[in-house]
Amino acid sequence: MNNTLNTADAKQIVLVTGATGYIGGRLLHKIDRSKYHVRCLARKPEYLLDRIATDIEVVRGDVRDKHSLLRALQGVHIAFYLIHSMGSSGDFEEEDRKAAQKFGEAAKECGIQRIIYLGGLGDPGSKLSSHLRSRQEVGEILRSSGVPIVELRASIVIGSESLSFELIRALTERLPLMITPRWVAVPAQPIGIEDLLQYLLESMTIDTEGSAVYEIGGRDVVSYGDLIREYARQRNLRRYLIPVPVLTPRLSSLWLRLVTPLHLRIGRKLIEGMRHPTVVRDSRAGDVFKVVPMSVREAIVSALHNEDREFAATRWTDALSSSNTQRDWGGVRFGNRLVDSRTIRVRAKPGRVFSTIERVGGKNGWYYANLLWQLRGFIDLLVGGVGLRRGRSHPTQLRPGDVVDCWRVEAASSNRSLRLEAEMKLPGRAWLEFELSENGENTTLRQTAIFDPVGLFGLIYWYALYPIHQIIFAGMIRGIASASQHSAKQDKTNTTEVPPHSPSANVPS
Repeated sequence: MNNTLNTADAKQIVLVTGATGYIGGRLLHKIDRSKYHVRCLARKPEYLLDRIATDIEVVRGDVRDKHSLLRALQGVHIAFYLIHSMGSSGDFEEEDRKAAQKFGEAAKECGIQRIIYLGGLGDPGSKLSSHLRSRQEVGEILRSSGVPIVELRASIVIGSESLSFELIRALTERLPLMITPRWVAVPAQPIGIEDLLQYLLESMTIDTEGSAVYEIGGRDVVSYGDLIREYARQRNLRRYLIPVPVLTPRLSSLWLRLVTPLHLRIGRKLIEGMRHPTVVRDSRAGDVFKVVPMSVREAIVSALHNEDREFAATRWTDALSSSNTQRDWGGVRFGNRLVDSRTIRVRAKPGRVFSTIERVGGKNGWYYANLLWQLRGFIDLLVGGVGLRRGRSHPTQLRPGDVVDCWRVEAASSNRSLRLEAEMKLPGRAWLEFELSENGENTTLRQTAIFDPVGLFGLIYWYALYPIHQIIFAGMIRGIASASQHSAKQDKTNTTEVPPHSPSANVPS
């Protein structure tokens, strides 16, 4: 699965961790591959292979597994550490701590020349939130390894489909009147994604002895309220903010979860961090880097420009740490696997049927009982799940790793199969799979729902919803078949042959 590295290549090897995430995914394509051989570490390489150039090496591994780290870091000169566990359901501070320790140890053993780490701004002398405290602790752990570290500490990142920008966009677009808690007025120093990437790139070559910490930010010091007002101004929206002192971080995160795509756990940790000022207090970065930071207005203009494209290069939801796929199921004894499988014969070619399946979810819906799907998504929100708010990153195409409402694409083979893994709150694991086989002018479509229940509650959940699942899944496969056949008929209707006596029929080819 990995691309083969040419050992005769004199280029320095650069390792990017977190390549499936928002910043790592964009950085991966910015590194000059004429000067460097780029390698990335991924727990699920299949999420990356369709998104990257063929000359980028992909190594399967996990920062929690030192043996896989030693393989990935072999021969590496510079390593980007862009890992955090903010979306984890467990003790994310302990997870980040262990991952940083193992990465630092492996980097030291492999003789890495420099680690570049992206941390978070915040006065370490104050009582920081658990999220900001963990980000700075990771930097300290990496430095203690003895490998030279360049740590960049940044505040809010403004870019198309970034977590912070998605929050601002969703709030401003949906709410003409906002009852805002105190954290909306806390000062921050946002940085545009383009500037952040440039800082990361220059960190590869800056001249520094040993380790160094640089605080970086944009040109302006503003609050989240200022960002909402500026976004509204650029979108020609009239918005009113009414501050109140009573919304706790927990209540704020629940409120945000209902009106934005934020996962409950991420929203709560994000808001806890917003309660602290995140501004640049040490200006040494201006003496070392060539970056001329853009203003907040320029950063939002750039983000909106990319937002208006058909889809952005990467999204914050691409980060595996923001989803339930971060859960470790090792050691859990699952009950009997429960399967609901059905087939239907479709009067259309596999390509047409697969194209119909690829449009599932998001604004396109689920081909049957969309109200029930929306109800399931709302219930998932109430219990802290992802719900249906995330939508899709592309309206007509799906690749491994893409988000589809409360699912994520685990595998896709064009015109043959598509497998979705559930990321909603469940007492077990679930998948939804579509398989196609050609039968003359027709296609046999098999749709399979798979559930691995955990314990008695998992079994109760499955059988309690079994009648509803029967209705939904049966209606879905019929809806896909009907939509595929209708689309195939339209194709035939729109295809016209040149009449035999038409003047154009005598024109030589």
